[in-house]
Amino acid sequence: MRRERRIVKVRFTQYWGAPRIAAHLKIACSTVEAVLRRYRMPLLRHLDQNTGPPGRGPKPCRYEYPVPRGMVHVDIKKLGRIPDGGGHRKLGQTVGNRNNKKQGRGYAYLPQAVDDHCRLTYSEIVCNECKSAAAGFWTQANAFFNAHEIGVSGVLTDNGSCYRSKDSANTLTTAITRKFTRPYRPQTNGKVERFNRSLAAEWAYADTYTSDEARAATYDDRRHQYKYHRAHTGIGGLTPMKCLRVHSLAGNYSICSRGGDEH
Repeated sequence: MRRERRIVKVRFTQYWGAPRIAAHLKIACSTVEAVLRRYRMPLLRHLDQNTGPPGRGPKPCRYEYPVPRGMVHVDIKKLGRIPDGGGHRKLGQTVGNRNNKKQGRGYAYLPQAVDDHCRLTYSEIVCNECKSAAAGFWTQANAFFNAHEIGVSGVLTDNGSCYRSKDSANTLTTAITRKFTRPYRPQTNGKVERFNRSLAAEWAYADTYTSDEARAATYDDRRHQYKYHRAHTGIGGLTPMKCLRVHSLAGNYSICSRGGDEH
């Protein structure tokens, strides 16, 4: 009974799927699925992520590169900096928070690079989204992927000016193809957009932080947890590092059968 309460609590508070709950609680996925059915918990695809009531439409068809050295999705996540004492998302619209919000602390920018196949991610926290920052980020990201034996053959970004600049173009070798998403179609860059959503729900707004510096100090732990411990249904219940290792050991980078990714 205690185990059932834990399963239902995680599902109710975190909106996690059965594979991720099973990995988190270290129990069999079939057990979690049986408990969710017994308590008549609705499917994630039938729920709105924020409010809970039905409202999510059918998922589009997914595409995926067959090996971890194909396409890397790149985007920038923009986060409002937390004022000293805490932000209004967690503490409410008090007078003090409202005054802090008016003073403003600006924004933090988190450029992300996600491998299309194994979901391995490189990310930083930077001060702006100018072309030099975007070019510098990609230089570091490319070195990171190369260090993990992922020779990038393509980069997919939106149509932001920082990505269309000569600075960004100069960081790409002739072996890397640069692609852009369709205008006003963020779903084209869906892998990194999904990572941004997970980042907001599981780190940026998951806890009550008393300052922006306090939140930033936890980011390294968050990145480590994502790469080594967070299971993804989109890659067969593996973590990004384990997915990369499995296919590297296989040598042929064969792809396993995968269903929709509800994370």
